[in-house]
Amino acid sequence: MNRTQPIFTEQTECQDCYKCVRSCPVKAIKIEGGVASVMDELCIFCGTCVEICPASAKQVRNDRRHVEQLIHASDCKVLVSLAPSWASEFPDISSQVMISALLQLGFDGVSETALGAQEVSTHTAQLLHEAERGCWISSACPVVVEYIKKYYPQHIDALTSLVSPVLAHSMMLKQYYGEECQVVLIGPCIAKKKESDEHPNLLSAVLTFEDLRNWLSKEGIDLQSVVLSPDARFIPQAAEEGALYPIDGGMIDSMKIEGELHGVRSMSLSGIENVVHTLENFDLLQSDDNVFVELLACHGGCINGPKTQHRYATVSKRLHILDRTKDLVREIVRTPALTIEHHFPAEPSQQEPFSEIRIREVLRLTGKYRPEDELNCGGCGYNSCRELAAAVLAGKAETEMCVSYMRQLAQKKANKLIKTMPSAVVIVDKQLKIIECNQNFAKIAGEETEALFSVREGLGGAVLEKILPISHLFRRLLQSGDDALEQDIHLQGRILRCSLFSIERERIVGGILHDITAPIMEKNEITQRARQVIQKNLKTVQNIAYLLGENAAETEMTLNSIIDAFHDDKTQA
Repeated sequence: MNRTQPIFTEQTECQDCYKCVRSCPVKAIKIEGGVASVMDELCIFCGTCVEICPASAKQVRNDRRHVEQLIHASDCKVLVSLAPSWASEFPDISSQVMISALLQLGFDGVSETALGAQEVSTHTAQLLHEAERGCWISSACPVVVEYIKKYYPQHIDALTSLVSPVLAHSMMLKQYYGEECQVVLIGPCIAKKKESDEHPNLLSAVLTFEDLRNWLSKEGIDLQSVVLSPDARFIPQAAEEGALYPIDGGMIDSMKIEGELHGVRSMSLSGIENVVHTLENFDLLQSDDNVFVELLACHGGCINGPKTQHRYATVSKRLHILDRTKDLVREIVRTPALTIEHHFPAEPSQQEPFSEIRIREVLRLTGKYRPEDELNCGGCGYNSCRELAAAVLAGKAETEMCVSYMRQLAQKKANKLIKTMPSAVVIVDKQLKIIECNQNFAKIAGEETEALFSVREGLGGAVLEKILPISHLFRRLLQSGDDALEQDIHLQGRILRCSLFSIERERIVGGILHDITAPIMEKNEITQRARQVIQKNLKTVQNIAYLLGENAAETEMTLNSIIDAFHDDKTQA
């Protein structure tokens, strides 16, 4: 567990369900010892695993303590870069209330990330006007950037070579308030934490909206009753068209407000699935004009980021964002004010394909010897048995993840155990039909049942009541939902001790039957076996006597005392 990374696993909470493997768009999950951990070198930090983990084992690093240290220890200003999606996350809270609450936490000022977005839009529009014909992808979404760097490095040159809005905003704030000022982003995005780790000179820390809510609660600050501060205004000024960025198509709309995109065909796609499909077919994009594609990893845009409180009601959220910009004039003239060019290095992480021989070796380890054995059920989290085999070879998965194989293996072990048990064993379903039993159970039931067992081993499907008159005990346990039941019954001059236990409560019950009227072992047999132990192990005892010291002699004396005790009992009898 590495808590320094944006996403980590609480190992004691992981339930070995493989849901994160199944949902991760890039399979950046490693299973080791049954625990699923995030592989940072493969992760795109989309937050899917955090959202879908049923046990909340996937956690996001909380940088609040680091921010508190900055506030209390720093001699310079600590400023908030507030993501524009705050308007849909806190729809009933005014900007004056939000700013006042943040100032109460100790920040020196609050600014809008949307100011940086406006700078990015200005640069992007200029780039598209000056560029030769081609297809371009926005670099505003850090998840998309990570995905291209690691999995589609061949398209790295299609990214607009500009920093993200928050980094542009950080540059702007440092230009206004000094290079020494500290900038803390508050927003819905997990990937921004990775961006902060890579650019600590610009972005000191990132808090999610969830982090903010928890911090406000800890300090006893209620947004519904905050006392307004006289300094409750955005610095250095309020944003305008940049406030559109958190909705899909918002970046394109902001560029159109700044001026028509003549000769540029633009489109917006959101949701990681659409991002994947776009990049898979990116080479097929052809046009006589420049094509600009705004890609956002979250459906609907940042308003549905992984750390928003409610990831639904997209239409309502979108309206909250649009309401903030409804009074803007149709065209705003801007020129670039900062140098925000940035080159994105390719970081290819795709594994070279493994040979067919090695794949087959792993498949055999999971009981798959023929193509028809490959069920491709997806229970392991991978789309096919061969994908799982490749993941095992890459050190990302374990053969024990194959659910169908482990079920077969467990069934074989259970059957073997039932067969070799000296007691009579039977397992029945809620209809009181036999699922499995061993030969000793058939022997207790009588010659007719034993003959049937020789023809149909296990007696699967047979009605218990027709085999032995003990079905009422099983019915009682099934109906009660208790864990166990024990009762002696008299049957044909014998006493059977029936020990029943729930395997699946109210669905499947197992039973162990002992004939307690029959002696288990004669005393003289115990005596004989004890003598055999002494004879067979005397040489060994002598050889290791120097290691065991008195214990060796004590062992022999104990065995002899057992023999003497039984011999005395037999004499007295």
